[in-house]
Amino acid sequence: MIRNPHEELGQERIPRNSNERNRVSRERISDAPEVMREESLKGFSMNAVQVPETAPEKERFQLLVDAVTDYAIYMLDPNGIIASWNSGAQRFKGYIESEILGEHFSRFYTDEDRATELPRRALETAAREGKFEAEGWRVRKDGGRFWAHVVIDPIWDAKGNLIGYAKITRDLTERRKAEEALKESEQRFRLLVQGVTDYAIYMLDPEGYVSNWNPGAQRIKGYTEDEIRGKHFSRFYTDEDRARGLPQRALEIARREGRFDAEGWRVRKDGTRFWASVVIDPIYNDMKRLIGFAKITRDITERRNAQEALEQAQAALFQAQKMETVGQLTGGIAHDFNNLLTIIVNSLDLLTRNVTGARETRLIESAQRAADRGARLTQQLLAFSRRQPLQSELRNPRTLIEGFETVLRRACGELVNLRLSLPTRSSAINVDGAQFEAALLNLVVNARDAMPDGGELTIAVSETELNETRAAICNIPAGPYVVLNVRDTGIGMSKDVAERVFEPFFTTKEFGKGTGLGLSQVYGFIMQSGGHIEVQSEPGKGTTITMLLPAHDGGEEQDEEGSSDMGKPARDTAGTVLIVEDEPAVLEVAMEIFDSLGYDVLTATDAMHAIEVFERDIPIDVLFSDVIMPNGMNGVELSRKAQKLRPGIKVLLASGYPMSALPSEGFDEGVSFISKPYRWTELADKLRVLRTGS
Repeated sequence: MIRNPHEELGQERIPRNSNERNRVSRERISDAPEVMREESLKGFSMNAVQVPETAPEKERFQLLVDAVTDYAIYMLDPNGIIASWNSGAQRFKGYIESEILGEHFSRFYTDEDRATELPRRALETAAREGKFEAEGWRVRKDGGRFWAHVVIDPIWDAKGNLIGYAKITRDLTERRKAEEALKESEQRFRLLVQGVTDYAIYMLDPEGYVSNWNPGAQRIKGYTEDEIRGKHFSRFYTDEDRARGLPQRALEIARREGRFDAEGWRVRKDGTRFWASVVIDPIYNDMKRLIGFAKITRDITERRNAQEALEQAQAALFQAQKMETVGQLTGGIAHDFNNLLTIIVNSLDLLTRNVTGARETRLIESAQRAADRGARLTQQLLAFSRRQPLQSELRNPRTLIEGFETVLRRACGELVNLRLSLPTRSSAINVDGAQFEAALLNLVVNARDAMPDGGELTIAVSETELNETRAAICNIPAGPYVVLNVRDTGIGMSKDVAERVFEPFFTTKEFGKGTGLGLSQVYGFIMQSGGHIEVQSEPGKGTTITMLLPAHDGGEEQDEEGSSDMGKPARDTAGTVLIVEDEPAVLEVAMEIFDSLGYDVLTATDAMHAIEVFERDIPIDVLFSDVIMPNGMNGVELSRKAQKLRPGIKVLLASGYPMSALPSEGFDEGVSFISKPYRWTELADKLRVLRTGS
């Protein structure tokens, strides 16, 4: 029979004799309502506590409390008078039970806290809000201080009357000193800091059936105590984990090794999944016989998602930095190679004007074809390094693909079935149409080669809105994007291969059957167009290339203008040109071309030498300069200086890099640009436009 709590715990009834106080405190604990005993267990983990198997339930509870030495667990009456004392309390605070029963719990507080009436406010907060939880300095019997985590829970009888408080204190001094070194312990300690409702804490019998349930378990998993008590804990596991016998193995590991600690997917009552951190500790009685398990579960889905997002962002950043470094190297090689091709191409062109023999003509034409192929390779390298000249305009992706469909189907061959999944309406993309088609053709050819026995190739266009998280991973701004998917049913790729497919010269094809520049061109084009590209592939399951390009309003591209007619070479009275080129072989070829076009030629090997020429009283009509030059001043800066010294002078700049990769602000209309390698016919056309303005 439960005694009147007000009589039993009232301050006027506290026994004065220590033996009587001990007897009464034990009776209070054993006779306390069930809710009182459950509250007193909140906030601590029972690790291998030994409990007599045959002891009555009340004695079992008392033994459990007394066996806990890592926590001070004791009871207060409504006025804060100590009514019980466990071994953990004696270890932390230094008082034996006979010394402390009947005393006010405020003696554990510092003088400063007592001056602010913190003990009184703590009880008022617990009674008013249902719980008081805090950290602070507390005082031992010997006057020493320790950093404590304190939880005070009010205890009510069936009629709603306050009959006292359950108080749990833990010494966290060492943990506070070594928070970084004991991060895992800190996370467990957060169980107490954040409150019991953040953790599912419950008991299992030796077979794994739930024997009790706390509010945190109900909040996380959705079951009330009546619904789940007596049910096997395996229902919280996924079907896949149950099929693999994971629940049984978890209990076996806890029994064999003294602990089971893991993370994995768990299932709520409503069927949804959450990522959980799980700890299972075995509980033994004094005969070393297993009587059950203490299980603590925490929902860490958000932390896992954040960690995955961080890992993806770090991987994307590493890949972007690697590709940027390779791109800079590739662009430099392409620039130097363009200088060599300029010499070769124009030397061959000049030779054709004086060669009449059939054999010599064939040899020159063969060399010209090889030079043209070299020029195409350099363009692919420049595309990868995002330094190719682009003529971007708003285009409708559906119209672009449909207009190129015939070529794509021809590239697929007879064994590959090409399917187009195109929307009726689509946002526009700002791209170079020719480069877009070249990129798409490269993807189709690669997909075809991945299906030697035939298969299905799908090109699909859709739209999406990228949020900040996804955009950060892709390293592009958040907002609307047009999505272009090229999906095949081919042999697929391993993860290692898929991570390298966009690197220049990397290929899995047989020697001599690929340059390894096709996908590099696609990568460079998409990145230069402000987009993102990624590959998903598994061996035997095909490959999907996904491209994201910024979406724009509209979508109807402008009518393409007809290509301009080739300009005729300048006449003999063209004027005087100053050629500025630091590469002797390139300078020699340029001199030959301008001489053949009827220009009087002056030369300089760098910008400073060119300025000296401008300062002389020599008429100069055209400045033809390389952009990249030694000795500080480049061709762009020289052109500005020339325009100041010779107002109205025409400027033609040449470079192995495209104009988009060079600074161009501040140019007048009299400045034009030509990419290396150039032919004399292209040069003549540029000069004609500069001179006539059309």
